Order: sequence, then structure tokens, then C-alpha cells
Amino acid sequence: MNANGKPKLAMYWASACGGCEISTLNIGEHILTVDAVFDLAFFPCIADFKVKDVLGYPDGYIDLCLINGAIRNSENEEMVRLLRRKSKLLVAFGSCAYEGCIPALSNLTTRDATLRAAYLDNPSIDNPAGTLPQPHTAVPEGDLEIPFFYHTVKSLDQVVDVDYTIPGCPPEPHQIWAVLQVVVAALTQGGSLPPKGVLLGAGSVAVCEECALAKHEKAVARFYRPYQIRPEPGLCLLEQGLICMGPATLSGCGALCPQVGMGCRGCYGPLPGAEDQGMRMLTAIASILDVSGRPGDNELDLERKVEAAADTIVDPAGTFYRFSMAHSLLRRARTDGVEAAVPQPAVWS
Repeated sequence: MNANGKPKLAMYWASACGGCEISTLNIGEHILTVDAVFDLAFFPCIADFKVKDVLGYPDGYIDLCLINGAIRNSENEEMVRLLRRKSKLLVAFGSCAYEGCIPALSNLTTRDATLRAAYLDNPSIDNPAGTLPQPHTAVPEGDLEIPFFYHTVKSLDQVVDVDYTIPGCPPEPHQIWAVLQVVVAALTQGGSLPPKGVLLGAGSVAVCEECALAKHEKAVARFYRPYQIRPEPGLCLLEQGLICMGPATLSGCGALCPQVGMGCRGCYGPLPGAEDQGMRMLTAIASILDVSGRPGDNELDLERKVEAAADTIVDPAGTFYRFSMAHSLLRRARTDGVEAAVPQPAVWS
């Protein structure tokens, strides 16, 4: 806290869609309590702050800093390193900061291929000169600099030390408020903080355990995309051949997506003890495949049935690692060729 006795709050938006910022504002009337308790030290989404403001703060000046978004470029890395130094508590806020999320799916390819897809091979782009973004461009007024686009997307904890994590895409407002209450009590009333490294705002079991849809013995011969069938209300989506990541995903969201006929996508991350969320889900899928053979079928026949069922899963990597690629055992795809060297982030003091 500074001289006026109010703790300082900061929030930074790295590589993400902005939904985490909106979910923070969606805590409703509790935002008035946050305003009463905290002074904003850095929150560019809702107020005019500059990097030089943060540079001027003493180390440890910010009491609580929420960072959402993956680390996609050099500016992201520079900012999170700066905010780590200036903050007492640093929270990975939302799935992108926690596990890389959608941005980290580009780890399935290369930096150069990603840029080509966006600026050269995109049918909606008019770029006859084939111009690609350059970190430095000389103009009459001087040298223009934009962030360097990294080859590999990383989660926040792969770049800086993280005190706590709040999962979700985005985190649910009631979970955000519950976490803020704990932090506010610790900062203003001498309450105790959770142990460092705790996953806040999440449950301890699979999403399936908090899902109200009826579940029976599963035997699935093929899978469907959401637009291909109309699911039967009240029945487990996975039993109906709709991919649902509930068996491999941590609870805490209230199973909101399955309740409206959309399979869980896995945004709350893996279950405790599961090193790889995608592998956990593949195991679940393998256990429910209906490939029972007919008399006379041999191993090759059964193998073909398994392959036929697996072929109905569109984009397996993007499905099973939609939120967890940066933290997965895969981390990123192996690529041939040499990518451009990644510059070291600036050391700000």
C-alpha cells in the first residue's frame, strides 16, 4: 500500500481476446467495492495509463496484478517482466495466461507460416507487394518499432514467477469476486492468503461431476460436429457422439456449456495429477469407442473400425489441446528449417 493506505491494483492484456477484461467488469455491483478498496495503478483497457507510469513505481509498489493473455511477442514479455518486478502478487488470469489457450495453437506450425497465413495466403487480404510486418522500419521521421512476433507462444508461468492462477475462458464473474474477496481481506484486514501456486476459483473434480446431464454406459461408433445433429436434451453429450472435454477438465464453471448443448471445450485446465489434458481426453475417447466386432472379425477389421471412428473427429489437436498446448507434453510441433532469431527483451529499470 502507498501513503493513502489503499492497495494498488493492475491488469495487463497480453495475447488474448479481451474477454477476461470484460469478465472482470461483469462482477456487477461488486466493482464499486473494488473501486473503494483499490487504487488503479495500471489498467490500460479502462483508463489512460502509460508504460512510463509503471517504470516510475518502486519495485513491489503494486499489491495485486492480474495478467491475462499468452506471451506471443516481445512486448508481452517485456511488460510481464516489468509488472512482475513491480508487483507483490502476480496472478495468471484466464486460460491464455494459464495454459496458452487459442494463441498457443499456432505452436502447431511456425512463426513464418503463421505470418504467411495472415498476410499473404489469406483470401481477404489485398497485399500485392507481399509486405510482412517488420520489427524495425525506417521512415523520414525516424525508426518505427513494433513488437517482435515469437516462434513459440508461452504461458505466463513459462516466462515469470506466478503466485496464483485463475482459470477459465474467461473466468466466471462469481469466481473472480470470490478470489478478490480473499485478497482484499488479506490486504486490508490482515487475513491470510492461500498458499502460493494455488489454482483459485476452480473445483477439484471433473466437469462431468458437476454436470446435470444424465449419464449412462457409453458406446460411441462415430462423432459429430455441433451443427450435424440436434442433441437430445438432458442426455450426456459425449454419449450422443458430441465431443465434450468434461472427463478431462477441472470443474468450477458450473458445467455451463453442456447445459446449453455445447460440449465442454476444456478451458478450466486438466484435472489434478493429469500431466497432459489432451492425452487424458484421448484415453477417455478410447474407452467409449464402440468397435465391437462380428463373428469372424480379426484384429485388422477392428483396427479399421477404430480408425473409421477416429476419422470422424475433426482437428484432433485443435480439439484436445484447444486450451492447453503451451502446458502440454507437446509444447509445440517440431519444425524443419531455421526460424529467425528471437531478440532478448529490453531490460527496463
